Amino acid sequence: MTVLVTGGAGFIGANFVLDWLAQSQEVLVNLDKLTYAGNLESLASLKGNPRHVFVHGDIGDASLVTQLLAQYQPRAVINFAAESHVDRSIHGPGEFIETNIVGTFRLLESVRGFWQALPAPAQSNFRFLHVSTDEVYGSLAPQDAAFSETHTFEPNSPYSASKAASDHLVRAWHHTYGLPVLTTNCSNNYGPLHFPEKLIPLMIVNALAGKPLPVYGDGMQVRDWLYVKDHCSAIRCVLEGGRLGQTYNVGGWNEKPNIEIVRTVCTLLDELQARADGVSYAQQISYVKDRPGHDRRYAIDARKLEQELGWRPAETFETGIRKTVEWYLANPEWVAHVQSGAYRDWLSKQYTA
Repeated sequence: MTVLVTGGAGFIGANFVLDWLAQSQEVLVNLDKLTYAGNLESLASLKGNPRHVFVHGDIGDASLVTQLLAQYQPRAVINFAAESHVDRSIHGPGEFIETNIVGTFRLLESVRGFWQALPAPAQSNFRFLHVSTDEVYGSLAPQDAAFSETHTFEPNSPYSASKAASDHLVRAWHHTYGLPVLTTNCSNNYGPLHFPEKLIPLMIVNALAGKPLPVYGDGMQVRDWLYVKDHCSAIRCVLEGGRLGQTYNVGGWNEKPNIEIVRTVCTLLDELQARADGVSYAQQISYVKDRPGHDRRYAIDARKLEQELGWRPAETFETGIRKTVEWYLANPEWVAHVQSGAYRDWLSKQYTA
């Protein structure tokens, strides 16, 4: 048996690939475009593993995707491939439209053609799982109930608008063509292998480098935080038992304002790798101008996933954030290669596309 994972060299995708291959004997075909956030060095431990087949390519390349589907006959496609950084979407929305909307459309069409040609047993067992975000739901006021799966889509950034559009396409391909789809909408992920432009790894890296720790606005933007390995277990759970055509919210039950996250990181670094001068890393916190359209609060109601499939996160925020900080302290070479761009050399050095 085989599964096809798209975007499997990114942060969440790479964690999923590593976890999947540690728990399954199936072959995993990993298709990734290797944009700035795709890092094959994150998958270095899989070098020489015959169950990991890496393919350098784009989900929008219909001929390539069709060829891979025909060659490997996967029982499932798990779609992580997306442009995902809000700040980048504000400065350059075009790539988000191209990958998240047009790319998803082309992927769906390639998968639909493959699925329709399958014999009946394989056709009924096939799954297309689309990984999305809570940002499609918009922003919540402090007193509002958390996002449920029936919450109206109200995206506020080019990134979240493009992901909302992709979710709609996936739903439509199920209702129009019968494609057996599942969708997950997750809250903010954190953990190992996170590209250091996102909040938590940026704070760790900047703190250790003696740089300012930039906090948008008043730092009171609230997010629900989900440890990435918990997210991976939720995806496996939905893939195995989710009801076709359904959406499942995945959250960590950890609502916290950004400034609290930053201060927690500083406290852990003070404990694990204190500054030479004995001053707390919190002294490096610097408030900066808020970004345009910054959503004030996200919160995920993940009760549907728990009630239907029995999933709950294994990590509390306290255990997950400690594991995350410890990972970054133990892997300075990975961080240095990401910052310098040297990680890009891994494609030519370690893999043949």
